[in-house]
Formats: sequence, structure tokens, C-alpha cells
Amino acid sequence: MSDSHDIRPEAKRLIDQLPAEASWEDLAYEVYVRQSVEQGIADADAGRTVDHQAALGRIRSRIRRPA
Repeated sequence: MSDSHDIRPEAKRLIDQLPAEASWEDLAYEVYVRQSVEQGIADADAGRTVDHQAALGRIRSRIRRPA
């Protein structure tokens, strides 16, 4: 994800899509989601991914309770 481009047009688009009753929290959430998606795409493009079975294994190892 690069911050070197002009983000103002996209920021304006995000704001324009919010309903009139939107709060600052709503705007912050939209920005957070946008950043998260862009980071995920950048990670995938760079090969920083985990296949489904490996991800499940990681999750299961963290939620297993001792016998």
C-alpha cells in the first residue's frame, strides 16, 4: 500500500457515500475498512498469504483447551 498518491479524491468519494446522519465514527470505520482491504491486497500481491488449511490449523491451535 502506497501513501505517495493523492488520496483526496477517494476520501471525498467515501464521504459522499455516507448518509447525512453519519458520525465521525462511521467515517473512521470506512477509512479503516478501506485501509485493511488495501493492505490485504498488497499482502496477497506480495505473496504474504496462508492457505485455508494452514489458517484453520493456526486458529484451532489457539482455541484448543487443555484436556
